[in-house]
Amino acid sequence: MNIIAINGSPRKKWNTATLLHHALEGAAERAAQAGRPAATELVHLYEHDYKGCISCFACKKIGGKSYGHCAVKDGLTPILERVAAADVLLLGSPIYFYTETGEMRSFLERLLFPYLSYTPGYKALFPRPLPTGLVYTMNIPEEKMPDYHMDRAVKATWAVSRKIFGSCELFLCSDTFQFDDYSKYVSTSWDPVAKARRREEVFPQDCARARDLGALLVEQAMAAGESGAAAGVDTDGGRS
Repeated sequence: MNIIAINGSPRKKWNTATLLHHALEGAAERAAQAGRPAATELVHLYEHDYKGCISCFACKKIGGKSYGHCAVKDGLTPILERVAAADVLLLGSPIYFYTETGEMRSFLERLLFPYLSYTPGYKALFPRPLPTGLVYTMNIPEEKMPDYHMDRAVKATWAVSRKIFGSCELFLCSDTFQFDDYSKYVSTSWDPVAKARRREEVFPQDCARARDLGALLVEQAMAAGESGAAAGVDTDGGRS
């Protein structure tokens, strides 16, 4: 079983990356319990050289060799190929200016747009179910998201991911701890003591929830495999 997580944060060891790491651990543990050893991978997008969609429309061209796939060749190409071969997909991003980071947005353009056909209802072209989890971290409390329309941005990405891959779980981690030392930054909107307390008391619970998310996605992948096998369809391309 192949499980891939995509980190859209520039920080490799902070909130988003930590949650993805725990989700991968939970997924690998659940797969092992089911006798399905898993290969896990955490991709840091900020390590790679790529662009967003360049509007070439090769993925929409009638009879084109890249129909339903991104034709651009750059540092993202092998990552998109590994996502297409995965059994479980995790996408993680902090919220920057009310939506995903720039690197994650560019990645999502290249990942999702080719799989949406320009047909009535925008039929999805991804060939099989791919259990997917969206992990968002944010500095504000979750209940403040509507004040900045962040809930709309998150739900839009969730909806299109669900349409393309068949299912998508949404995971929110709010009111996060941004700095090791708040005294070094102009950030008087926040109470550093309360932030540190939440990091100590609540973030471990978020990490546990992330492990549960990973396990849930593996269960969905195994269920999809069983349904496909019953219907005579190879849902994992022969992967173990």
